[in-house]
Amino acid sequence: MHPAVTKVKVIEDHKLRVSFENGEQGELDMTPYLDFGVFSRLKNPQIFNQVTISFKTIEWPCGVDLDPEFVYEKTVKR
Repeated sequence: MHPAVTKVKVIEDHKLRVSFENGEQGELDMTPYLDFGVFSRLKNPQIFNQVTISFKTIEWPCGVDLDPEFVYEKTVKR
C-alpha cells in the first residue's frame, strides 16, 4: 500500500508537485501520457489545472484519475 496524496499543486505545464502523508514529495510530469486514451483530455491547461485530491489520489473533474501506486512510483524517485 502506498501513502495517500495530501497535497497537489500545478507547478508548470502538465507538471504537478505532489506531497504524501509520509512526508515525501516530488514532481509528477504528465506530459508523456497525454497522447494516450482519456489522458488526452488533460492537454487543455484549463482542465489540467483543475486537479484535485480524491480517495487518496489525484483526479480531474473531466473523469480522469490516477492509480495511487502510479502517482507514488512516478513522483518519488528512489
